[in-house]
Amino acid sequence: MPARVFCTLLLVSFGSAAATRTFRIDSSGSSLRIHVGKTGIGSFAGHEHEVVARSVQGEVEIDFEDLSRSSVEMSIDATSLTVSARDEPEGDAAKVEQAMKGSHVLDAARFPVIRFRSQQVTVKELHAGSYELNVAGDLLLHGAVQPIVVPLQVQLRDDALTGTGNFVLKQTDFGIEPTTAAGGLVKVEDGVTVTFHIIARRDGT
Repeated sequence: MPARVFCTLLLVSFGSAAATRTFRIDSSGSSLRIHVGKTGIGSFAGHEHEVVARSVQGEVEIDFEDLSRSSVEMSIDATSLTVSARDEPEGDAAKVEQAMKGSHVLDAARFPVIRFRSQQVTVKELHAGSYELNVAGDLLLHGAVQPIVVPLQVQLRDDALTGTGNFVLKQTDFGIEPTTAAGGLVKVEDGVTVTFHIIARRDGT
């Protein structure tokens, strides 16, 4: 290979690597909550629930030259999910949490990993350092993989990024049958709303 061609390839490769940086999710500073609503003619007698993810892990690869070439992988330990006691009758949160992790819903013992891997990123710049993204990817939940699109706003700095947004998941898409009570008069809504605030910090900071 001619020396000039080799040097050109080396510079292109080095430039691409230099433009891409890894940001790791700060689990202690990030939050992800799932709102579970009720439906049915007896829903007035039921309670809505808020599920909190305590263990959000993962990394974001940011291509500063072209954000659409960026990627993200994020995982949650299903066994770490908790039900907030706020607005729950006394003692109910623990029972709801046990049912949620049980074999009829998440089956967390059998399927402990919830994971999202991006496949495509579309970007709209709002202003310097602020972007609106649509991240399409594959979500592994309850042992099933389905494509989803996550809309979010990102604040990007050289050493850290913040991503916030929300989206709706249908439980039945992942083989989960919404639970019922009171002889079917009260039912958990199929669509649950996921709200997140993710902080990721660049490696080495």
